[in-house]
Amino acid sequence: MREHSENTFEKIYEVVKQIPYGQVATYGQIASLVGNRRLSRVVGYALHVNPDPEQIPCYRVVNRFGEVSKAFAFGGENRQVSLLEAEGIVFEDGRVNLDKYQWKNVRF
Repeated sequence: MREHSENTFEKIYEVVKQIPYGQVATYGQIASLVGNRRLSRVVGYALHVNPDPEQIPCYRVVNRFGEVSKAFAFGGENRQVSLLEAEGIVFEDGRVNLDKYQWKNVRF
């Protein structure tokens, strides 16, 4: 079972690496791209234990409402907000406007 989880995590990390600068993706979007829409929580867990935050930009993943994680593992929700704002993403009422900033990948 552990080997299966590690393989799933690697797929998640490869997709997250593709999110362009200045854009975000949702947990569900990442789950769909790795082949199972029901893996949103697994995506969250994988990002929480991200082994390489410098190369895997987990801060670019938000929930389906455009909200950041309250438990962002690499400095808290304020850190996630500041990283996204540094890329030009504007928050409106505490949320990312997904119509404007969501990654429009061809496989989703």
